[in-house]
Amino acid sequence: MRRIPGLVGALACLIAALPAPAAPAAPARTRNVVLIVCDGLRWQEVFTGADATLLEDRAAGGSWTPAAELRQKYWHPDPGERRRLLLPFLWSTVATRGQLFGNRLAGSRVEVTNAVRISYPGYNEMLTGRPDPRIDRNEFGPNPNVTVFEWLNGTREFRGRVEVFGTWSVLADVFNAPRSQLPVRVGATLVDRSDPGERGRLFAELYRTTTHLYGSNALDGFLHVALKDHLTRHHPRVLFVGYGDTDLWAHMGRYDLVLETAHGFDRFIGELWRQLQALPQYRDRTTFIVTADHGRGSGPEAWKEHGVEQPGSQDIWLAIIGPDSAPLGERRDVARLTQGQVAATVAALLGRDFRAAAPGAAAPVLDALAAPAGAALR
Repeated sequence: MRRIPGLVGALACLIAALPAPAAPAAPARTRNVVLIVCDGLRWQEVFTGADATLLEDRAAGGSWTPAAELRQKYWHPDPGERRRLLLPFLWSTVATRGQLFGNRLAGSRVEVTNAVRISYPGYNEMLTGRPDPRIDRNEFGPNPNVTVFEWLNGTREFRGRVEVFGTWSVLADVFNAPRSQLPVRVGATLVDRSDPGERGRLFAELYRTTTHLYGSNALDGFLHVALKDHLTRHHPRVLFVGYGDTDLWAHMGRYDLVLETAHGFDRFIGELWRQLQALPQYRDRTTFIVTADHGRGSGPEAWKEHGVEQPGSQDIWLAIIGPDSAPLGERRDVARLTQGQVAATVAALLGRDFRAAAPGAAAPVLDALAAPAGAALR
């Protein structure tokens, strides 16, 4: 075709005047995300350790363990040391390699925004990015909302690579297992009864013969053993893990066992972190997000409960460790974060925009995770 000099020159000028295409964002280093929830663990224990009033007052704390024994294990006059005694993994590994939010005494707040401040509404807010006023009780039934886990499982990259483990049987409704088609192992379904091996039969028999604290809910130890065993053979890219003993013992008014199970929870996530870091597909490519579904009240009675009648139930905490989280430790004087931001954060760490599919979802917290200009990283 014959060239037309005037037209070619005009097109060249027009192209030159157009803005250059934006450079693609640097890919996140996270390839896998594990969201871990410790049901009802207060921010006060996370950031200041054992509560002196509940340790010393056996009536208020409901402890069967002698106060001297509890003090020997969990007490130190310095709150920084006290929290390390209770939660050594959070305050050694996460505090040096990741970030923790939610210490109200340090000007950091993480809050639920649902009006009910109990478990199902909290899990829904956390997993879908926003509260749903219809979900106002734990007995609500199958979730009408699509969680970020279900959404990710619907993509080609993550299909069949998303899994759910938990002690609370109601999580099957939260994730709407029949509709989402997610492999949800919770409560009575936590144990893999299809495992014909000696280990599988023993585990199923132990679950069958163990007295359960509440309904068919499994104890945290069962969850942890089942999960560790599962991860030796299966390698999901996106994983939800829900521990529940801390909430159960708080409702039963046993502060000594709240401390014991919180300490055990910390040990479990430390073991899980080390297990995954030992596998090449997870090592330095995995982000842990650790949080709670709700807070609870304070004082000699209110600490046992949560909900709209217990002030403080809206206050939770958030810990993140992974290759895309600057090692800033305990965050102070940061903007308020909300529970709903967890959903979009899970997706954003994997290079996905959950808010495009769920426009009402809260924004991810990736900006908060980045190191401020000039910050000295540990």
